[in-house]
Amino acid sequence: MGQVKVLVTGAGGFIGHHLVRHLKEQGYWVRGVDVKAPQYEDSAADQYFRFDLRDQQNCHLATLGDIEEVYALAADMGGMGYITANDAKILHDNTLINVNTIEAARRNGVTRYLYASSACVYPEHLQETPDIAPLREEDAYPAQPQDAYGWEKLIAERLCQYYTQDYGLETRIARFHNVFGPLGTWDGGREKAPAAICRKVAYAKLTGDPVVEIWGDGQQTRSFCYIDDCVTGLYKLMRSDYGEPLNLGQDRMVTISELAHLVAEIAGIEIELVHVDGPQGVRGRNSDNTRLREVLGWEPEISLEDGLRRTYAWIEDQLRERLGLETAQVA
Repeated sequence: MGQVKVLVTGAGGFIGHHLVRHLKEQGYWVRGVDVKAPQYEDSAADQYFRFDLRDQQNCHLATLGDIEEVYALAADMGGMGYITANDAKILHDNTLINVNTIEAARRNGVTRYLYASSACVYPEHLQETPDIAPLREEDAYPAQPQDAYGWEKLIAERLCQYYTQDYGLETRIARFHNVFGPLGTWDGGREKAPAAICRKVAYAKLTGDPVVEIWGDGQQTRSFCYIDDCVTGLYKLMRSDYGEPLNLGQDRMVTISELAHLVAEIAGIEIELVHVDGPQGVRGRNSDNTRLREVLGWEPEISLEDGLRRTYAWIEDQLRERLGLETAQVA
């Protein structure tokens, strides 16, 4: 038998780029598809197409050629600043991507299809305080996601399950909880909290200005999953026989202020937090990993501190280069 052929959509994005590399290391032939190329290094994919997957014909072409498995990560998304300002665009574009990709996969004989969902599917009323209970998979219903991004993800989860029910397509669904790491967006408005804070702390270090701005009072809570754990979990889920939605994240909850101080400690500086108005999302969110452990016999292993250390070092180097400073590794 030859190599198993796999398609990764969203291969130019942060998680998709890392996933392509991981799948290549596992011995797969990989086709990457995205509207853009990876920003910080070349893709490891055997074949890479610049396709807009809102277009039905592009989805057909992307799934041709004996593709057996699809990791469907393509989406219009970003941090809270972007998500809260683009509801109509996100719901429109991502619905087209999701509907067209899974139908093309079905028509072209794909056997397994993994959809990248999000913890944004969970109801807002379960996330109104910083000390919320960890979110279980069944908590998604009755449905009340906070924004269009959450609704779009939840609808696509249902679509996957109906394609299994009606057509026999084996589907897997991973609900991401705040994935972070190197080679991801770290400025420009689409970056998420860990990258934004790493950038702000690095700027404070390199300029000598200790002020770091935080949106809101900094007491909102999240759990954060390092990218290497995320791609390991995706691969393990695809290889499993579990067809229901599954949380994929860390279950250690920290406040945003605590996150900032952890990064400052890694950078070796003291910072002064200044709280400003800005979109904060839900007040608290954490992953319940009970089912993840039961289904995969595994859970994320890389500590928040270790993941932040790797991420901060990379972002500081990026900022040094932008500011015209010599690169120096964080001790």
